[in-house]
Amino acid sequence: MHNLPEHAPIVEDIQRWLEQVVIGLNLCPFAAKPFLDKQVRISVTACTDVDCLLDVLETELEIMAEHRPQEIETTLIVVPNMLGDFYDYNDFLDQAEALLDEQGWTGHFQLASFHPHYQFAETRPEDCENLTNRAPYPVLHLIREASLEKMLEHYPHPEQIPERNIERVCNLDDAQKAALFPYLFSAKKPH
Repeated sequence: MHNLPEHAPIVEDIQRWLEQVVIGLNLCPFAAKPFLDKQVRISVTACTDVDCLLDVLETELEIMAEHRPQEIETTLIVVPNMLGDFYDYNDFLDQAEALLDEQGWTGHFQLASFHPHYQFAETRPEDCENLTNRAPYPVLHLIREASLEKMLEHYPHPEQIPERNIERVCNLDDAQKAALFPYLFSAKKPH
């Protein structure tokens, strides 16, 4: 395993989030199969600065490129020690996208973003739709574009996925939200 032993609780938090929220609420209809087939790489980084994180991102892209989708379909880079502020995280996404472009990965991989304080444009922090992209830690999700395109070909009305996800999380009651998103509702929150 590439993660350090002290990262085990973070990996468990991310796996729980994947199982209960992403797959459990069917927020991503394509997540269950790679998760069950153990094709999801979870890489926890100890980085505390942008240059380190860009290096990790580049390394993880290279690892994905070197492996077949049957081995690593997707990678979650978990960032527990930095980018706790959503605006800092959002600024970093521009640098991450620039790296993909500079290294020629655009069209091969894309980046999805998750954060404990994720906030869509023109929403308030407490708006329920933000829950669709809230994770226990800042996460950079690397997705193979070819795999995504292939899955979307066979999925009816993929353009409706965001709307269904918003409806699903907004219909959760307070107890369900607290159970599924304990890092948002407990006194002890991750960075």
